Amino acid sequence: MKRVFIIHGWEGNPNNAWFPWLRKELETRGFEVQAPAMPNPDEPDKDSWVAYLSQMVGIPDSDTYLIGHSIGCKAIMRYLESLPDNNQIGGVIFVASWLILTHMEDRTDDEKRVVTAWSNPPYDFPKIKKIGNKFVAIFSDDDPEVPLENTKVFEKEFGAKIIVESGKGHFSDDAEVFELPVVLEELLKMAE
Repeated sequence: MKRVFIIHGWEGNPNNAWFPWLRKELETRGFEVQAPAMPNPDEPDKDSWVAYLSQMVGIPDSDTYLIGHSIGCKAIMRYLESLPDNNQIGGVIFVASWLILTHMEDRTDDEKRVVTAWSNPPYDFPKIKKIGNKFVAIFSDDDPEVPLENTKVFEKEFGAKIIVESGKGHFSDDAEVFELPVVLEELLKMAE
C-alpha cells in the first residue's frame, strides 16, 4: 500500500490549511495517510522532529511518499539524510520550502536560533536526492517568508520539478489556502 506522510510547519499542526483536505482526497484514492502532530511546533527542534518522523515512517520503501510544508520540508531533508544509503522512497513534495528566508534581520533571537539549528550542518544534497528519488517543489509568487530565489536551489540540488502558484502566500491558514489541488495532482503522477 502506498503511504503518505504530511509534515506540517513551524507553529503548525495537522489540521492547518490544506492538510485535512489533502488527507481526505488521498484516503479516498486508497492511500494510507498520516499527518503527525510534530513535537513542540512553536520551537521546532531538529533532532526531536527527525526522530519522531523516523518513528512514524518505520521502514521506508518505494511506496513511501513525504509531503512537507515550510520547516516540515527541512524535517524531511534531515530525515532522508539519516537513512542508510541503500534506501530509496517513492518521492517528496516540498511546499513553501526554504533554504533562503526573507527578513532574517527582523527575526527574534529565538527565531534566528531555530533557523540556524535547522540549517547546520550543511545539507548532504546528493544523499537526499538519491534517497528521495523524485522531487516537486511548490512555491507562491507572494510568499512573505520564502523568496522565489529558492526555486533555483531546489532545481539545482534535487532536480525538482518547480511549480510557482499565484497568490497563495505561505500556503497557510492566514493565506486561506484550504485546498491545494496541485499537491494532489503531483503526488498522483509521482505514485503512478
